[in-house]
Amino acid sequence: MTILDGTATARRIREEIAAQTEKMVQQGRRRPHLAAVLVGHDGGSETYVANKVRACKECGFDSTLVQFENNVTEKELLAAIDCLNKDDAIDGFIVQLPLPLHIEERRIIEAIDYRKDVDGFHPVNVGRLAAGLHCFASATPRGILELLRRYDIRTRGQHVVILGRSNIVGKPLAVLMMQKSYADATVTVCHSHTVGLRDICRSADILVAAIGQPHFVTQDMVKPGAVVVDVGTTRVPDAVSPRGYHLEGDIDFERVAPRCSYITPVPGGVGPMTIAMLMQNTLAAAQGEYY
Repeated sequence: MTILDGTATARRIREEIAAQTEKMVQQGRRRPHLAAVLVGHDGGSETYVANKVRACKECGFDSTLVQFENNVTEKELLAAIDCLNKDDAIDGFIVQLPLPLHIEERRIIEAIDYRKDVDGFHPVNVGRLAAGLHCFASATPRGILELLRRYDIRTRGQHVVILGRSNIVGKPLAVLMMQKSYADATVTVCHSHTVGLRDICRSADILVAAIGQPHFVTQDMVKPGAVVVDVGTTRVPDAVSPRGYHLEGDIDFERVAPRCSYITPVPGGVGPMTIAMLMQNTLAAAQGEYY
């Protein structure tokens, strides 16, 4: 069994991006610039944004943080997005989710200029992805595929089972996995109420769990020798931890790992790769690679 080390792989990717950035600067071009919009003071969201700002620094990017209190109105948030859309110094930006309940997330996502939508959530990017056109693909699915590629894990012709059908992970990952230009795999998308779920999971050459339920995938759901990717990151209260919690994945790691050929840890697997792909999308935006 081999651990798919997302932390080390993401570090190498950031180093590669940093080298490309310095080459751009030497050619007289400005550094890529990523902005992040953060609403409120949710601990998880603040941590995620801080990690993204840190990654920008490591990649040689400029970064801007636009922060609002929880009581920001939808109109005010839309106005801020409009400013970022029109700012030629900003190559790409993200709006950290989730947002407060009084703000309609879909309206916010649709307000982002799809040419700056480095999260890959805008309907234009989602549609272009489904059509097999150049676009900003969602960072977590891209990160999963890149991690598999860097470990020389075969995807072509393999049966990939995806647990979860979210717009952020499950659906775009299914599209990427089935396309010839990305993975060329045979894909089955399941969820917690899928009939015969255990047997379907056991048929997977590559099993991706993105269902948001700690330890949902047990030993008897995994075929011996399968590649297992755990996208789950649920905060579980932990009185011993200095942070008061620890992260649990969707996979029962201790029992499942011995059956696998490869498996991602939580943390340190998919999470760092997601941020690395966000940096890659920002670099592509600065280079005008897609639009």
